[in-house]
Amino acid sequence: MTPFKSRALEYLDAVVRYGSLRRAASHLEVNPSALSRQLRALEEELDSILLVRSPRLGLTPAGELMLRHYRDRRAAERATLSQLQAMQNLEHGEVHIAVGEGFIADLVSAPLQNFLATYPGLEIEVHMAGLTDAMALVEEGGVDLALLYAPPDDHRLVSHVDRCQPLDLIVPAEHALARTTAPLTLAEIGAHSLALIDGQTGMGQLVDMALRTAKLSYRPRMKTNSVSVLKNFVRSGLGVTFMPELSVLEEIHEGSIVTREVDAEVLCQAQARIVSQVERPLTVAAQAFIEHLRYSMRFFSADAPRVLDARMLPLRQR
Repeated sequence: MTPFKSRALEYLDAVVRYGSLRRAASHLEVNPSALSRQLRALEEELDSILLVRSPRLGLTPAGELMLRHYRDRRAAERATLSQLQAMQNLEHGEVHIAVGEGFIADLVSAPLQNFLATYPGLEIEVHMAGLTDAMALVEEGGVDLALLYAPPDDHRLVSHVDRCQPLDLIVPAEHALARTTAPLTLAEIGAHSLALIDGQTGMGQLVDMALRTAKLSYRPRMKTNSVSVLKNFVRSGLGVTFMPELSVLEEIHEGSIVTREVDAEVLCQAQARIVSQVERPLTVAAQAFIEHLRYSMRFFSADAPRVLDARMLPLRQR
């Protein structure tokens, strides 16, 4: 990467990603002192300090500039290579994605299997991450794409697919709230045994936003960072929680869980999105993967079932 030392910039990128010289060296399988020497040599060549080493590790403005240059260059190189791969009918390539736990069941069943069968030469790397971490991975170039639930608007990201997937209340089939038909208020819900998910997730941030708007607070019986734990909490009859309808579709069909609409605008307008970094070109493989998910994943092939039903109701009544 003339005139800059590409190896040293790779090391700088790793230090920022892993948070320390030692962890970066371990990941790259190099000696920490050798890594440090390369960074010092680059700083001497540029006559600029790139890395503040104490009291906390961090980038200087010059370091941020060099890291952005390196990552943009890498992204451009990957895009060029992917175009060459496209000429070979996508026989080779890779796609890195960040995915929240709530999307995993939908992704790893038929959609992922079918994509890998269609393009046997492509590789998919899946990073499990909450909303905050997933957005950071995209912005920093750690992944090509992220599947996000209820992300805040961010000018650094571009959305390729948007679907309306409201955050509903899920309750055990025998629960008192299962017999209601009108949308439930947040105050009504707070009177019941409740589980909430971590605030690093889209679901958690959305509930926090709805409660702030309503000037309410909850004291949950349980807090967790796991969608599976939330489901089991409800299936076991221990209480209720918030989750998109599609996350519990199998449980709805088997009759163990019922969903109820919540009377909170911010929950009803929640979106599921596939996003990438706005300034970095996508590889052909990543573009193909987006198009595949657009038609094969339940979360991205259409809006939520109750949203579609509500749109169809006026037509049926004519």
